Amino acid sequence: MKRRYGVLSIALLGMAIWAWFERQALVDFPGILPAYSAKEYCSCRFVMGLDEGYCRGYVKQYLPLTRLEEHTDTRRVLAQGLGRQSQAAWQGPREGCRLLP
Repeated sequence: MKRRYGVLSIALLGMAIWAWFERQALVDFPGILPAYSAKEYCSCRFVMGLDEGYCRGYVKQYLPLTRLEEHTDTRRVLAQGLGRQSQAAWQGPREGCRLLP
């Protein structure tokens, strides 16, 4: 029984050390999902001109979005997931879409 606790302790210590070295990536991760989804959905819809259903399927990830809104009149997309929100807007035929601050 003591051996199990020793192995578990070493595994937990190893995970803590890994998390410390990857702390910046772990902090940045929640923002990646909505940013990727907003940008790719905007490009799919307004640059490529593809169907809404297809584009929703294209940006679907294993981690679900809380919200994905398309504002067709202004050619903007809002994506929210993992507690973060991102917006992308169509800039023009040559520039495509970009993330908004």
